Amino acid sequence: MAKSHSHLWPGVPLALGSAVLFGASAPLSKLLIGVVDPWLLAGILYLGAGAGLGLLSGARALIGLGNEEAPLKRADLPWLAAVILFGGVLGPLLLMLGLSLTSASSASLLLNLEGLATMAIAWLVFRENVDRRLLLGAAAILAGAVLLSWNGVGLSLDAGGLFVAAACLCWGIDNNLTRKLSSADPVQIAMIKGIAAGATNLALALAFGAAWPGAMLVAAGAVVGLFGIGISLVMFMLGLRHLGTARTGAYFSLAPFIGAVLALIIFREAVTPQLVLAGALMALGLWLHLTERHEHEHSHEAMEHEHAHVHDAHHQHDHDGPVTEPHSHPHRHEPLRHKHPHYPDLHHGHSHSHG
Repeated sequence: MAKSHSHLWPGVPLALGSAVLFGASAPLSKLLIGVVDPWLLAGILYLGAGAGLGLLSGARALIGLGNEEAPLKRADLPWLAAVILFGGVLGPLLLMLGLSLTSASSASLLLNLEGLATMAIAWLVFRENVDRRLLLGAAAILAGAVLLSWNGVGLSLDAGGLFVAAACLCWGIDNNLTRKLSSADPVQIAMIKGIAAGATNLALALAFGAAWPGAMLVAAGAVVGLFGIGISLVMFMLGLRHLGTARTGAYFSLAPFIGAVLALIIFREAVTPQLVLAGALMALGLWLHLTERHEHEHSHEAMEHEHAHVHDAHHQHDHDGPVTEPHSHPHRHEPLRHKHPHYPDLHHGHSHSHG
């Protein structure tokens, strides 16, 4: 019998959880950045994410917990290499170059371009469905993020600013290419990305003369990286699986507000009208997204793929014996036509005749 549940679950909580963890990593990293070289810290954060997820995976196997996720396949490797290149190597490298050439205020404003790049590429290049309500919600979230990082000085589009903008474009490409991998095991992907990107950034930072910090600082950076980058990335990938790139990217754009609220607690900063207004804009955007209801009769073409699933309305196939859910195996979808609320997830990549 088909299982039925809200179309908001589990994609929306996963995307918001990813934003919370990543947003929290910013003020926590700020505690370390005064005593650790920023580029070296990026390497420690990514390596902490990769190594930490590797240890969690090993522990899961040791205590006999199964893994229902689909493993990476040979066909996934070019996408994984591109994700590591754009998101783990070029993005941080361009950001560090930009920060060395432009003001911190200008850089913080320009970093909001990541959310814009992610959504624009999803909508314009990969043709994800978008309507006016979604655009207004995304615009409100982004406006809140811009307001949050505005310090009244203005934006300087110098060479450094262009490097920061290029970094955001790389992360926007990374987020969209990660969608191509979202049916595979997100822990395995995040682990590989963390180790590859962390080792690259660490080697570059040390080559340019960064001083190695004490063991406690390295450990603290690794823990922040595990939660703020590693587990956040796993949740982001699971969100992509259920929501598509544009909507996951929009929810993820709430991260700066999470970071700002946590900074109030850690650094005892004052609550400003700027923060309140930014929060109101983001709350409006969040409400517009949460109350979206995209429902129409649509057709599913025949498809074969592999990912973790339960036997819901889209997975009605037989097994030779009893199975536990969720489980993963190669399976075939027969052509199907029906109507229900949905997002552009793994099974709803259909076109629309109007916006």
